[in-house]
Amino acid sequence: MAFNLKKVLKALLFSTGQPISIKDIQAAFTRFHDQAMLPTEADEGAPAADSAAATPAAESAAGGEPAPAAENASAVPAPVAEPAEVLADAAPLDAADAELYRDVPSLVTATQIREAMDQISAELRAADEGLLLVEAPNGYRLVTHPRFARWVRILRAEPPPVKLSQSSIETLAIVAYRQPVTRGEIETIRGVSAEAGINKLLERELVYVVGRADLPGRPIQYGTTDKFLEFVGVKSLDELPASDVLSSRQIDEWLKNATNPATPGDTEMGLADEQLPLDGDAAEAAESSASEAEAESPSASVAVVEPPAPAAEEAPESAPDADRQPPAQS
Repeated sequence: MAFNLKKVLKALLFSTGQPISIKDIQAAFTRFHDQAMLPTEADEGAPAADSAAATPAAESAAGGEPAPAAENASAVPAPVAEPAEVLADAAPLDAADAELYRDVPSLVTATQIREAMDQISAELRAADEGLLLVEAPNGYRLVTHPRFARWVRILRAEPPPVKLSQSSIETLAIVAYRQPVTRGEIETIRGVSAEAGINKLLERELVYVVGRADLPGRPIQYGTTDKFLEFVGVKSLDELPASDVLSSRQIDEWLKNATNPATPGDTEMGLADEQLPLDGDAAEAAESSASEAEAESPSASVAVVEPPAPAAEEAPESAPDADRQPPAQS
């Protein structure tokens, strides 16, 4: 029976509650071969016993003088035990168990480990026994199925987890997609104070302080933790769903305009430049056009103020007619 990688990996997963990375597994195989090259305790004691037994004969052959220890040590070389023999000396194994330590490959690739882990995950899901294999950001780990969470809390005497409020979820989403982000940027995007939401996320260890921004006042920047990745069920931030609302460049431009608003002009307000001149040149042009209009129509203004002719000048012409035709008497 050949070496079974899947069985070994399953045993390693059940042996610890911490995530096991691919590098940890490869390091375990390296240590296995390093220990196999070392002599066992029984092999180390055998040369010493042989040299002790040979010391009296050597002394008698040399006339009572003890022989050098180096010559006795080199006379019996220490044998190198095989991997199965090393563990068999430490603890007796039957034939089936000894197969686990024979023909162990010196190099196990990451692809082989991932394929074996995928097979273990598929078997656990098919068995439906309440265990799942998940790949966390730090490696693989066996976990209980979420439907057994209440039993686990009862065993540990833990209260049910408190759900995040809508305000905290919105703040967490902004931090996840915009990190590193400051509290001022979060409040600009949401339009309300974000202090309570950030404190709640820090308490739940979903965000942490990344550093300080290179801005006036050196505000604190926030980012998401590995616990956040486990909380949403992804291995890295690259697996977060893409935002179909605004791109990162559009949000940057919007934040810049929101923090540094520009004064709107006539064009932005929907007004034409000639309707509401604001600069000095336009005002002077309006005054000059008004003066030219008055100069082009002088007769109209004179006709308005010209007085009518006096009635006394027409009196001499009408006097003779009055003498010739006296008014009729009744």
